[in-house]
Amino acid sequence: MIVYLASPRSAVQADKAQNMPVLFSFACYANWLDNYQQSFSRILIDSGAYSAMTQGKKIDVHEYHDWTKRWIPHADAIAGLDDINGDWKKSLKNYDVCGFPTIHDTDPPELLDDLIPIARERGGWIGVGLKPPRQGKEKWVRETLDRIPDDLHVHGWALRAYTHCRRIDTVDSTSWFRRPFDLRVHPMLDHLTYAECLEMW
Repeated sequence: MIVYLASPRSAVQADKAQNMPVLFSFACYANWLDNYQQSFSRILIDSGAYSAMTQGKKIDVHEYHDWTKRWIPHADAIAGLDDINGDWKKSLKNYDVCGFPTIHDTDPPELLDDLIPIARERGGWIGVGLKPPRQGKEKWVRETLDRIPDDLHVHGWALRAYTHCRRIDTVDSTSWFRRPFDLRVHPMLDHLTYAECLEMW
C-alpha cells in the first residue's frame, strides 16, 4: 500500500516529505514546490477538485490539462478532473480532456462499465471516491472494488480508513500534516514547534 502525502504547504513539510510519495494538487500547487519535487520518491497528480469544492474555487479543465503536461515524465499517474457533487456527465466530458477517471458513491453504478475502458487508456489507473462524510460506506466500497478488473491500479481518494479492503493499491492522506497541529495543543506538548511535532508524527 502506497500512501501519497498531500502537497506540502510549507518548506518544513516539504523537507519532512523527502523520499516519500507526494500528491500534487493543481488547485493548491505553489511554485516553490518546484524546488522540492525531485526529492520526493513518487508523484501523483490531482486536479484538486475536492479542495476547489470546499474552498469555492473553479478549475478550468483545459488549464489543468496544460499544467499536467509538465508532469508526464515524472508522475506515476495523472487524475482527471471529476465533479465531486455528483455531475457524472460533467466528469465524463472532463475525462475526454485528460486524466484517469474516478467512480464516486454519488454516481450511477453502471457508470463504472464506461470508466473501465477510459482507465485502461490512461495508464491503467482508476479512482474510487466518496462524497463526505466517508464513514459507514464500506459496503459500497467493497462492492465497487469487486467490479474493478485486477489489471487496473485502484487509487482510493482519501480512503485511508478503507485500506483493509482488497484491491485498493494507493490512497492519499492529509493527516500527516494536520496531526502535528493537534499535537501542539496537547498540554504536555505545547512547548514544541510545528516542525518538532511533525518529526514526532
